[in-house]
Amino acid sequence: MSLTKTLILGFIAGATIVLGLPIGRMRAPAPRMRTMLNALAVGVLFFLVIDVFSNAYQPIQAQLHALHLHRGGSGARAVLDVALLLGGAAVGLLSLAGYQKWSRSRRASSSTASSSNEHTSPAQISMMIALGIGLHNFGEGLAIGSSSHLGAIGLSTVLVIGFGLHNATEGFGIVSPLAGAAHRPSWGFLGLVALIGGGPTTLGTLVGWLWSSTTLSIVFLSLAGGSIIFVICQLLYVAAKSANPTTVYLGVTAGLLAGFLTDIIVMSAGG
Repeated sequence: MSLTKTLILGFIAGATIVLGLPIGRMRAPAPRMRTMLNALAVGVLFFLVIDVFSNAYQPIQAQLHALHLHRGGSGARAVLDVALLLGGAAVGLLSLAGYQKWSRSRRASSSTASSSNEHTSPAQISMMIALGIGLHNFGEGLAIGSSSHLGAIGLSTVLVIGFGLHNATEGFGIVSPLAGAAHRPSWGFLGLVALIGGGPTTLGTLVGWLWSSTTLSIVFLSLAGGSIIFVICQLLYVAAKSANPTTVYLGVTAGLLAGFLTDIIVMSAGG
């Protein structure tokens, strides 16, 4: 498949993220609905953490298995990839934590800061979710680009369908903290988070078509995993204050199921 056609597929896979974004402009949903939206986002993000780290660990597991069976492979390479996996996750998590601390101290030093700004704003949480998902989608783009370049057209097409469905649920996860916020997000803001979250799919497709690298994939997936863990902690803080714990549990379960069900399409093709 040509590079142009491959990039079109990568764009389609990432562009579906916009399907869930209009939810962020909902006007004052009922408290129970807001709790459900927040919990659904947590469930989707929980699935993404599982998906990200399992994909990042697969090549490491293969290396360790080859060493165990004395079938070749480099122990030094396996150690390096493990270090990249753990280090990337730590950087993804702690960098956002550091940004949050810096942002809070900056607001605290402002004479206009108020008590309502003590915690991360919904817009900031949405931006952080978009960043984590963008790193994850870059890894998905690598898979699309490399499979297309190797001539596995059927696999790359199914990957696009599966990732496209995934990204539709991820778009909802990005904007769920914004639903019912004091200030409705502008369409420009929604376009920005769509670009941050979905745009890297096309970029990853280009890189994967031009150059396939297991190490690069591990780095981006681990960074995504760490950043998504940070966002989950933020959303769980909101969920902990809910007066409807049953709604939280149901929402998280529904989000997990949505993630796994859409992933079945990819796994059915051996993606």
